[in-house]
Amino acid sequence: MKGGPYKLRWRGREVSLILIVLVCATILLWTWDKSPVLTSSLPNKNQLLQLSPEPKRHVRDDISTLKQTEVINNEEELHAEPKRHVRDDISTLKEMEVINNEEELHAEPKRHVRDDISTSNQMEVINKEDEHRAEPKIHVRDDISSSKQTEVIYNEEEHHVDKLPSTDTDTAESFSEFETVAVQKKACNYAKGKWVIDDRRPLYSGSGCKQWLAPMWACRLMQRQDFAFEKLRWQPKDCEMEEFEGSKFLKRMQGKTLAFVGDSLGRQQFQSLMCMITAGKDRPDVLDVGKEYGLVIPRGGKRPNGWAYRFPSTNTTVLYYWSATLCDLEPLNIKDPHTEYAMHLDRPPAFLRDFLHKIDVLVLNTGHHWNRGKLRGNRWVMYVGGAPNTNKKTADMGGAKNFTIHSTVEWVNSQLPKHPHLKVFYRSISPRHFVNGDWNTGGSCDNTTPMSIGKEVLQEESSDHSAASAVRGTGVKLLDITALSQVRDEGHISRFSITATPGVQDCLHWCLPGVPDTWNELLFAQI
Repeated sequence: MKGGPYKLRWRGREVSLILIVLVCATILLWTWDKSPVLTSSLPNKNQLLQLSPEPKRHVRDDISTLKQTEVINNEEELHAEPKRHVRDDISTLKEMEVINNEEELHAEPKRHVRDDISTSNQMEVINKEDEHRAEPKIHVRDDISSSKQTEVIYNEEEHHVDKLPSTDTDTAESFSEFETVAVQKKACNYAKGKWVIDDRRPLYSGSGCKQWLAPMWACRLMQRQDFAFEKLRWQPKDCEMEEFEGSKFLKRMQGKTLAFVGDSLGRQQFQSLMCMITAGKDRPDVLDVGKEYGLVIPRGGKRPNGWAYRFPSTNTTVLYYWSATLCDLEPLNIKDPHTEYAMHLDRPPAFLRDFLHKIDVLVLNTGHHWNRGKLRGNRWVMYVGGAPNTNKKTADMGGAKNFTIHSTVEWVNSQLPKHPHLKVFYRSISPRHFVNGDWNTGGSCDNTTPMSIGKEVLQEESSDHSAASAVRGTGVKLLDITALSQVRDEGHISRFSITATPGVQDCLHWCLPGVPDTWNELLFAQI
């Protein structure tokens, strides 16, 4: 009881103070809006009421741990509207993470793979999810980081390429790649088509290309008056052929060498290409590099076995090597100027064995020297296996030619693995147009008017069966010019030759500019 009155007295004071405070507060509230002074100095009571937050209704009162509280608060920050499917009794952070991940996956069907995919496991989960969705993926991001993810997506693109919309940049690029591959699989058959008139022709002047064109093939320098044949252009049936441009050719062949190896028609193609590259204009900057390839005038000879020229601007070399029969020729007695030559049917020309490593594009041809007159005139003797040929089948001109073409093509094909940069073409035979005889028996080709306009060449197989069979199954491509040249009988030098014997017509070689230009256009399109 000691001190009891003191305590009662102290409690009485507390009650008095509380009553005084309540009275003062009542007076203050009553006079709040009545007094201008208080209104200006104190905040509006509505504002004051807003400072007191309304208690959250969806947080359960029985949450027992701070960890649970943090989980639910985090969820409230992420979702303005409380989730109905999240259970109130979540007890661990791990369970919360699982549900959040599920909500992210199912909130709305995704139309693309998420940018933040970082692991192969995540990619597999999402791919499985996408497989069950009704709507396919529209595009796939390029920044998926693992090889496993990339393989999965590429497989899906292959199955859904027809569903890809063209509006998406990534998809358009992917579709373009598939389209390019499809086009490449369907290669153009340049041998099918027709000749059409093109006023942009010829590609060079027949009287101006004097630096490269031999006068005996420049029909503008002869007595011929009709030059309508110069205006014809070959149009393939099922595709467009790339327009030839000298600058484009040099750029494509930058730092490379193109070599023609064959007979005089190969030489015509070589001279045609030189005129096409330079547009028939003089080029004093072009270098003669024949010595690098052993193309020099031999002692007692009139001309070298070929020519080689280099364009310094792109380091592009174009050369020609004379090999009429496309096999190796070896003098049997080097001391005898009238010696016979071993014509090794089973050996490629020595030039190819010596310089193939320096060539990037090779064009081979042979054909019209395979006759008894040429062999006797040149003193060529057929050899096989290093000895005179005794095989009667091979001794036949047609058999010998076919054997040699196959042998040389097979040898070149065997060298391709050693020279992966090398592209090889075998050009099919150029047709002759002698009528009523041969070159030395009064044969002629007097027509000067193009009769081939509008006539289509539609055959699927080459007219040169020997050439086609030789390249079949090899890495050597066929430059098929036989049928398209067959309908151009008016394009030969004919009776206007300035070098032939009077009364003898040249229905073998072509006027330049002319048909061999088209051979080079086909070659350019396929390089």
